[in-house]
Formats: sequence, C-alpha cells, structure tokens
Amino acid sequence: MTEALDRRGFLKLSAALAAGSAAGFSCIEVARAAPVAVPTVDTLSLRVLIDSAHDQFLKPATVQGVLHQPPGNGRGADYRKVLHNQWGLSLFAESKAGEEARTILLDFGYSPEALLNNIEILKVDPTKIDALIVSHGHHDHYGGLTGFLDKYRDALSPELKLYAGGEDNFCHRLSPSGVQGQFTDFGQIDRRELTARRIATVLCEAPTVVAGHAFTTGQIKRTSAERILPNTFVERGIKDGLGCDASHYSPAELQGKIIPDEHVHEHATCFNVRGKGLVVISSCGHVGIVNSVRQAQAVSGIEKVHAIVGGFHLGPAPKEYLTEVVGEIGRLKPNVVIPMHCSGLNFALEAQRQMPENVIVPTTGSRLTFGA
Repeated sequence: MTEALDRRGFLKLSAALAAGSAAGFSCIEVARAAPVAVPTVDTLSLRVLIDSAHDQFLKPATVQGVLHQPPGNGRGADYRKVLHNQWGLSLFAESKAGEEARTILLDFGYSPEALLNNIEILKVDPTKIDALIVSHGHHDHYGGLTGFLDKYRDALSPELKLYAGGEDNFCHRLSPSGVQGQFTDFGQIDRRELTARRIATVLCEAPTVVAGHAFTTGQIKRTSAERILPNTFVERGIKDGLGCDASHYSPAELQGKIIPDEHVHEHATCFNVRGKGLVVISSCGHVGIVNSVRQAQAVSGIEKVHAIVGGFHLGPAPKEYLTEVVGEIGRLKPNVVIPMHCSGLNFALEAQRQMPENVIVPTTGSRLTFGA
C-alpha cells in the first residue's frame, strides 16, 4: 500500500494545479497517496476497438477460462464498411458486480476516424461510458480522444472524467528524426481542448479507484531488471498554454532540455475478478510489464494474476532481453498473457514457446471475457 502524501509531494501537486489553472486547464482532482479499497467484479469484458491487426479467420476459443470471440461481420448490408487497424490501442471495458454495470473507455487509438468507424461497426454503446482513462502521453493512445468527444460528448454523462497517470502525460513528445540531435513533433494532449469539451482531469500519481469497478496502479515502481527501450523524447514546461508543469521534475528538465522519455506517470488499469485474480492492462508498458504487474499486486494486496493484457513495448527488444522478460512474466504465474499493439510478434512467439498453454493473441474487434 502507498504511504500518506508527504509535504514535498503535496507542494509539487499544488504547484501543478496552480500552473494548470493559470494556463486555463480544468483539473478538479488529484488522487491522494492513500491506500485504496480495491473493488471486485464478477465479470469483465474487453472489446478491442483498435489494435494493429485484424484476423478475418479468428475462431472462438477458451484459454484457461478466458473466452476469446471474433468480432463478427458487423457491416450489415454495406460490404464497403470494414474495421480500421492502426498503430494504436483502444479498449472498451464492461464490468459487472452483482446487478451493477460499469463501462470504461481505455485509450483512444491514433485517430478519431478509426475509433469512430470501429465503434459504429462493432455496435458498442458509447453512451454507457462511466469514465475515460488515458494510459500515457503518446499520440497513438490519445489521438482519437477529442474527435470522440466531438461526436459523443452531449450524449455522455455531464460528470464524465478523464483519469491520467499524472502531469507527465501532458508533456510535449518528440520523435528522433534520424539525424543526430534533431527531432520531429509527436504532439501532446491539449487540456484546453478537454476543458472546452467539459472534461475534468484526475491526475492519478497515486492508485485510484475508477467508476467503482477498476483501479489504477499509480506511479509504477521500477524494481525488476527491465529497462525502457527506445521510444520518444520529452520536453517539460508549458508553452502557449500547452505542456506540463516543469517544477515537478529534475534540474535538467527545468532547464528545458529535451531528454529520453521515461514515462514517469504511465500507469496500468486493473480489475480484480472474483475467484480469478487480477487483470492487469498495460497499454504500452514502457516502464516494464513485470514492474506494472508487481505494482498492481502491491497496491491491491492480491498476489494471484489472472491475466496480463495490452501493449508491452517489447517489439524492439533484443532476443536475450526478450527471453529474460518472458521468463519473468512466467514466474508471475498468470493464467493468460494477451499481447497487443507494441508487444511485437517476437514477444508473441517467445511467449508461446515458454508458455504454450497460456497465450491469447487478440485482433481488432475481438472480445475477451473474464469471469463467469
């Protein structure tokens, strides 16, 4: 469990709120570092709204008690409609606890066109959404957000909130250009756009219960041998009302230096499924999938891991490192491992080699069901 928020942490968070208010942001809550009462759900369904590939020939299967179903046609009479795949991830999570149902939209893919298209084809009901979660500040996870809100905001709850891992999620990201010391823009979440669409942000540096059914890990401790593999660079600070509060970071960052991205506030979304254990959803897992699961165990006090789901950012992993990480995942004893998005074909093959009875490879549109 986490400790009570110390004075230094409180002052940092207060500074972040003050900076956000001055820039016109709407941030009405900061999750406090106190123990969370982890909820339990009876069932959980994850519909893959966006992933990087679609398998037209996917057949229903049950693996270690987890039902994996293909998306079906969904086009109706219009043969021209087709699911859009793209480099990104979006999951539509529906859970039940007794008669109580909750729906959470986790991440939003790279573009609104793909997200809106797939919502229509898959016939999910966005008006049921109780909460939004963004895992981290990469465009392939938030790119569809404002377009989604433009279409559906008026049909959603007026109290709808976006749960972000922390201030770092709003920093400016850059991609290496291929020329030493030069970068290309990779965008940033614009809180002004969220305010204009009447969405309040909750900064979840500490573990947070979401919609009464899920919980987030808060900032993930880095205790394993995992390392952050090459990805983006980051620039701290607020310019023209965009960005993140630089006072929250290191002296080098305070100087406005562009540095390798460590995803300080990337967080995982988790469910505790009755009689099964934890379902840990790591949308990209830059900080390490083993670290993410260990954090979920520590936060919840629950050791049993039912499923590890999502992007694990092991596509660029060297073979020896990949083999080591998959071995560490195996020692967590999950019932199933479900790689998506940036996990990489290399990960899926190695996981199938080491855990042949425990791997599910999903597809855009497929549905995963956990629990009775």
